[in-house]
Amino acid sequence: MSGSSFARKDRFLKEKRHDVYRENQKHSEPAKCPVCGCVFANGRWQWLDTDKHAAEVVCPACRRTADNCPAGEIELKGSFLVSHKEEIINLVRNTENQEKNLHPLERIMTVTDNGSSAKVTTTGIHVARRIGEALSKAFKGNLVLRYGNGEQSITAHWER
Repeated sequence: MSGSSFARKDRFLKEKRHDVYRENQKHSEPAKCPVCGCVFANGRWQWLDTDKHAAEVVCPACRRTADNCPAGEIELKGSFLVSHKEEIINLVRNTENQEKNLHPLERIMTVTDNGSSAKVTTTGIHVARRIGEALSKAFKGNLVLRYGNGEQSITAHWER
């Protein structure tokens, strides 16, 4: 076969990562999370009042928090952070509240203050991205977003 040109048929295939926190099964409805109180009804988790006879199912956000397995991380750095930390953390919390009201599984897990830097971990990628974008819009600075695990995780770096 010398001198012949042919293309290789084998190639590296990316294996899809399985997200253990993504629910594929349907719960009996209504189901209520005993940790946070959100309710699974009409095929999704939402903030609703329900009767006392709802099945108890721990929601994916509470499972993620208990396992300390964040889907999103936001790293905050810079001298502006040090001098405006209270304002910045308030913006982070307000952004989370807006997102969480519409999407109960998008929450902050932890906020860690390391003096000249801070780290926020979240249960979802969307709230992490929204927090990064809100910081960039309100306070300018440099925002870098990096998705990983087939876009099942995100790391945001904001600095000013």
